[in-house]
Amino acid sequence: MSDNKVDHILIIGGGTAGWMCAAALSHRLRADRVRIELVESEGIGTVGVGESTIPHIRHFNASLGIDEADFMARTHATYKLAIEFRDWGRIGDSYMHPFGAFGVPGAVVDFHHDWLRSGGETALGSIDDYSLPIAMARGQRFARPASDPRDLASTYAYAFQFDAAAYARYLRDFAEARGVIRTEGRVTDVQVDGETGHVRNVSLESGQRIEADLFIDCSGFRGLITEQALATGYEDWSHWLPCDRAIALPSAATGELPPYTRATALEAGWAWRIPLQHRVGNGHVYASAFMDDERAETLLRDQLEGEALAEPNRLRFLAGKRKRQWNRNCVAIGLSSGFLEPLESTSIHLIQSAIGHLLDLFPTGEWDPAEADEFNRVMDQEYARIRDFLILHYKATQRDDTEFWRHCREMDIPDSLAGKIEHFRERGLIADYEHGVFLKPSWQAVFLGQHITPQRLDPRAVNAAAGIRPLAAELTRIATAMPGHAEVLSAHAHATAD
Repeated sequence: MSDNKVDHILIIGGGTAGWMCAAALSHRLRADRVRIELVESEGIGTVGVGESTIPHIRHFNASLGIDEADFMARTHATYKLAIEFRDWGRIGDSYMHPFGAFGVPGAVVDFHHDWLRSGGETALGSIDDYSLPIAMARGQRFARPASDPRDLASTYAYAFQFDAAAYARYLRDFAEARGVIRTEGRVTDVQVDGETGHVRNVSLESGQRIEADLFIDCSGFRGLITEQALATGYEDWSHWLPCDRAIALPSAATGELPPYTRATALEAGWAWRIPLQHRVGNGHVYASAFMDDERAETLLRDQLEGEALAEPNRLRFLAGKRKRQWNRNCVAIGLSSGFLEPLESTSIHLIQSAIGHLLDLFPTGEWDPAEADEFNRVMDQEYARIRDFLILHYKATQRDDTEFWRHCREMDIPDSLAGKIEHFRERGLIADYEHGVFLKPSWQAVFLGQHITPQRLDPRAVNAAAGIRPLAAELTRIATAMPGHAEVLSAHAHATAD
């Protein structure tokens, strides 16, 4: 670095990760003080992961001052209130993981304690009936949450389902308007300083050489700098998350625009369905040790509800993460930093989280290893907590119809997850994290949706069936009074056109 500060940032790779980085950095850092450059090649395709998101993406867009209606029109986006899981606990099961609370605000104990004390599903019906975002999702309704925390209509959040390639283009326009320089080219060589171990420059196929102070590796699974040049190393988590391949296949829109993503468990993995305004995103994540590629494609095509619009896009991956996501003067963000299957739509969140922590810890003077250490600590924690939540879906199954599901039932799991399952099974306890993407309602949804029931309840829980039962009807009434999801999207389109 010149004068012990970052004057030039070079982002390697575009796509969603690269242009999210470019947009956020150009928004936060003054262009007259820091040069931000992004190198990408039109000849190298992008994976395009992250069509489905979680509510944190709204804060990223808002921090950039992005207009929601314009963003939704440009990316063909729909709203998202939940994820529906089919056939995970048992074949025939269906439950939803909502972006919001179960029950009413301000309750003395977590809602599942009172619900179970009052008879649970036998007396009161599914716990899904007591979540407003689930009622909205089922009825294909949408409205923004109320601002008064005492209002039942405040008890949810929302995210988006969008065209990831269109989002990258949208952010490219944003970033270039704020001074980001895009350089077309393919990186052919990375030069590392023999004394410091820091990256000095990259060479392009054209012969151009680009020096920088801070390198951000958004080159995807290849890890062009972090792995190929710096040999950072990788933590393999495939013994807990055995799915290692995916096929993506868009299909024609069917007319319905449900405000939720669907994840259907299949023979050796699961299929996603993501409704956008102009098409439906479909895919099949599976374990090659238990299923061949031809069978995987057949099962995916069986899931399609409309005509296929392209040839299948095949991906191979290894669940896990880099041993250090910030190594020397290189920060790996996106697929170059690791990969966790998109079962809970966390791909873009992990990009967003890394960008936020990088900005918080951005080097402003002497190159301090403590900044990288702290970045790696918080990102390791983020990855591990998401990893555990994903493993729960596989471990908490009662299916024994295939070798894959028998393997998932019997496999060892991390101690951190085993303890969490045990605490819930014993007393219905869910620990609150100070940091972490999935809060209590998320764990409630999967535990109860996949038949993990507490043996003991909080002693403060009461039998309040007479008070709880009318809540389901009230939530349905509130949801029914909201505009239809398609109607809201149409209003956005007209407003943007005007």
